[in-house]
Amino acid sequence: MVAMTTSDLPLERIARGKVRDVYAVDADRLLLVATDRVSAYDVVMAEPIPKKGAVLTQVSAWWFRQLGDVVKHHMISADAGEIGAAVPALKPHRAEIAGRAMLCRRGTVFPIECVVRGYITGSAWREYAKTGTLAGEALPAGLKESGRLDPPIFSPATKAESGHDENITIAEMKKALGAEATAELERLTRLVYTRGRDIALRQGIIIADTKFEFGRTKSGEILLIDEVMTPDSSRFWPADGYAEGRPQPSFDKQPLRDWLDVERHAGRWNGEAPPPKLPPEIVEATSKRYLEAYRRLTGADLVIPE
Repeated sequence: MVAMTTSDLPLERIARGKVRDVYAVDADRLLLVATDRVSAYDVVMAEPIPKKGAVLTQVSAWWFRQLGDVVKHHMISADAGEIGAAVPALKPHRAEIAGRAMLCRRGTVFPIECVVRGYITGSAWREYAKTGTLAGEALPAGLKESGRLDPPIFSPATKAESGHDENITIAEMKKALGAEATAELERLTRLVYTRGRDIALRQGIIIADTKFEFGRTKSGEILLIDEVMTPDSSRFWPADGYAEGRPQPSFDKQPLRDWLDVERHAGRWNGEAPPPKLPPEIVEATSKRYLEAYRRLTGADLVIPE
């Protein structure tokens, strides 16, 4: 599989994110293509991470199959052969889309990230340690870093085009979406996270937190969309080494972050674009981390049919 930093397909490209390119197929369908671009500290690196896009797409596809009985979702297919049959213009591009493309139902995206936190870590821990709050709302006293939250906390955030998403209160979400939509998105978020957390734990993975996106079809149906419980949208921790009161190792781009931290502290990078050139060993280590996340979660190595 050739690493891809940008896609070029014979469809109208309607969006390009840090990782995904989005194409319009017709009025009712989209094609999502996960490239091998990688970002850290809100900067997209110049070097791709081999097979990263396929991991993100196929982990999401695996989850959609696990979740089909509890939530409606946008996936039609993540199989290149099926996509080519459904969209004939893509048949000559099978090698480019294999593993990394998903044909999806189209809808209007809710402009809110539905974040759910089963453990307190990251920005949530930093705010709590400083003020005892999350998004300005008080949390119970005595929580420890990486401690489990029962019940999990629903913590919506704004969708930022660039930079970090910002945590908001549920009251602010209601102002943006209305009380009915807010209540339904919170219900679905908790339902999907609980199912995912329990499945992953049986595989030896703790999903500490994650974020979901939802859309609404023209008929009013709410769909789970985009990526689902991947190493990019979630914190995956190995369950066998978990202990509260300290940070946890994670199955994501941590090797990349660690290397960039060294570069920043050494004064060789100011944290802004352009990023430093990544050494081959960091690219390889990061790729292996994503592939290991896939293997641990699904119980099988990632195989992309030619």
